[in-house]
Amino acid sequence: MKYLMFVSIFSMLILAGCGLETKTLPQFYEKDLETVNKVVIVDGSNGNKKTITDPPVIEEFLNRISDVKFIPEKNQDKRVGWRYSITLFQKGEDPFQFTLTEVNENYYYTEPAIYPIVDEIYKDLKVKVEPL
Repeated sequence: MKYLMFVSIFSMLILAGCGLETKTLPQFYEKDLETVNKVVIVDGSNGNKKTITDPPVIEEFLNRISDVKFIPEKNQDKRVGWRYSITLFQKGEDPFQFTLTEVNENYYYTEPAIYPIVDEIYKDLKVKVEPL
């Protein structure tokens, strides 16, 4: 009987810990993406950053990544480093920051792969590169 109770409790704990689900950027952001007025993309390989403040460019960027699915990784062990960090700003609101593999301190892979999309946009941006 103790064994059955242990197995039941253990199973519930495992299921409770697996509360991560597949989401898109709008589901993580929980605010209106149309009100984002600044996007900062930081290149993790060199520390350079580019800031987007032009509304049509922000809209295009967000449209390109909004449908990307963030699928939870089974392995949630802490990792070091990232390729790109993205921060979304709204007037009067706290910024929302995520990397291509981590959102809200949880790790994900993406479908379609978000890296080529962000890499292309970052390289094509015609804005001043700023060091961190």
